[in-house]
Amino acid sequence: MASGGPARGRLAEERKAWRKNHPPPCGFVAKPETLPDGSVNLMVWKCVIPGKEGTDWEGGYFPVTLHFTEDYPSNLPICRFPTGFFHVNVYDCGEVCLSILGDAWKPSITMRQILIGIQDLLDNPNPASPAQDLSYELFAKNMTEYKKRVRQQAKRYPSLV
Repeated sequence: MASGGPARGRLAEERKAWRKNHPPPCGFVAKPETLPDGSVNLMVWKCVIPGKEGTDWEGGYFPVTLHFTEDYPSNLPICRFPTGFFHVNVYDCGEVCLSILGDAWKPSITMRQILIGIQDLLDNPNPASPAQDLSYELFAKNMTEYKKRVRQQAKRYPSLV
């Protein structure tokens, strides 16, 4: 891990804060990437977001990768689900379309807030900002099929514990 720089300093602080106070319920994970040599890359984080209880997303533990630049926190991270993730506000490449990861970005937004925001977005998509044609069409015109696909996707991402 290279040392120095405001981005790495901020991410090191966020790592400490996460260890002390990560969001409930159990199932949230946020860890910097471990490189083949065993060192830690603070610029890429492997995360897991649990589906909220009582929603069609429940039971799923969804992998998200956060990519930070040396300009973080002035510049926002790129947040990606796996390619082909089914959601109105997730592009086919997996990139998340969320206001706090766009025009509403502020350097004070923490990784914890990003992950909670993405969790909330899962069951509360913004149809005014669709990123994916198929999921948007189903959400707008066939909610039964949309919910069925969400439940199928949740089963594809079970807990690893």
